[in-house]
Amino acid sequence: MKRLVGLLSLLIATAISAETLHVYTWADYISPDVVKKFEKQHGCQVVIDTFDSNESMYAKLKAGATGYDLVFPTAYMIQVMHTEGLLLNLDHAQLPNLTNIDPAVLTKVIDTKMEHSVPYTLAYAALAIRKDKIKDAEPSYAILDRAALAGRITLLDDMRESIGAALKSLGYSLNTRDDSQLAAAQQVLIRWKKHIARFDNEGYKAGIDSAEFHLVHGYSGDLFQVQMENSKVEILIPREGVTIGCDEMVIPKTAKQTELAHAMINFLLDPDIAAENMEWMGYYCPNKPAKAKLSADFLENPAISLPESIASKCEVIQDLGPDLAKYSKVWDAVKAAN
Repeated sequence: MKRLVGLLSLLIATAISAETLHVYTWADYISPDVVKKFEKQHGCQVVIDTFDSNESMYAKLKAGATGYDLVFPTAYMIQVMHTEGLLLNLDHAQLPNLTNIDPAVLTKVIDTKMEHSVPYTLAYAALAIRKDKIKDAEPSYAILDRAALAGRITLLDDMRESIGAALKSLGYSLNTRDDSQLAAAQQVLIRWKKHIARFDNEGYKAGIDSAEFHLVHGYSGDLFQVQMENSKVEILIPREGVTIGCDEMVIPKTAKQTELAHAMINFLLDPDIAAENMEWMGYYCPNKPAKAKLSADFLENPAISLPESIASKCEVIQDLGPDLAKYSKVWDAVKAAN
């Protein structure tokens, strides 16, 4: 009996002392098997909370939310967070796998020396259709004008992504500061809104899978995940160009488990782990040695590799500083429109 009591006490003490890493990220963004491997390797627990937009994540942290050790924002929002002093400078001595990051990607991000952020994925905001419901789909934003699809379409509930799509449909930069171009994009979005079921950031995945929706605007990795399970789903990359988002890993200054957060970043950059993680979540991680471990099917999917003719028209979302207010004004007008 004493031995049993002693064993139970040891188990309880171990459970109490186990470190917990609190992660704040997008839904379905880290393979559960990868998380389990990290927990086993480091004798810890990982708790994941999710957000559905950079703006909601930022608002929560600005409002005083603490306790998160590792966060996965998009590059333009990282610039804002860094400027406001919310991010910890990274200790490269704890991150030997930084050498696996593709140097070509570092030329496109703001934090080129990875002083406070490390690239995690590259993704696109693309379109997906149910090809059993739509027979003559063209890879163009023009499909969003089809009245026959009214009530069967969703657009991302994300100001920069949806305004960006409208701007690209008109041949404009998705980072424009031109008032007349933004006004034109506003009218396009109001026109599209008449055909959509709703603005949505998460439900579109189940909706396109079940055929509740026939056309959705969503993130490439999400759409890839659905397509892997349902061959009736087809991904379309609009020929006018799409937004390219680089989500990165950052450690907030309020983090309590900074060493464990560094360990998680380094773990996710391991080539074997990165390859496993990519093929589960459907997003491309700019990890050069991991790329050699990926299947041909994965690399050939349009959600992963863009044709050069389209890639040349794509843009990375940038921080617009004070001019972001112009986008907020457009977004408010679109949301209020009937």
